[in-house]
Amino acid sequence: MEQMITTTTRVKRMTRLKSFALPTLLACTLAMPAFAQSTDQGGQPQEPGKQRFGRFHGRHGRGGGDGWQRLNLTEAQKTQMKQIRESYRERTQSLHKELRAKKQELRQANQGETFNEALATQVLTDSAAIEAKLMGERFKMRQEMAAVLTPEQKNQLEQMREQHKMKRAER
Repeated sequence: MEQMITTTTRVKRMTRLKSFALPTLLACTLAMPAFAQSTDQGGQPQEPGKQRFGRFHGRHGRGGGDGWQRLNLTEAQKTQMKQIRESYRERTQSLHKELRAKKQELRQANQGETFNEALATQVLTDSAAIEAKLMGERFKMRQEMAAVLTPEQKNQLEQMREQHKMKRAER
């Protein structure tokens, strides 16, 4: 009896690990070509973190709109940013629905007394591909938003990032 409990516990742990590791690995693998092509205007590869606008990309981020407000965007730039976000939302709406459906499939595969590992693996593989597409779309959105900024605003954004890194390192 004790051995059966240990085996069951081991299987559950492995299942949890697979449900995390497989999508992460696939998402990273599929997204690498998009990130590998990221270069600055001089044709040199970007330094790590150069194109990350996550903190300032919308009202849902931790920095929210505050980061963009500190860049003193013109009304035209604000309008362009809003259009870019709306375009992203429209492009990714179907992907988000698809991902929600896959997660529901996974929950259903985990219900009941038997675990269908083949089904779970297939659903996780499909989910990872969808997540990789979403990651690519987010990358495109950030690139489009960066193109709207003036060189001075880009420098200011970079300075804000450096300040944030220093604050984070202090914690």
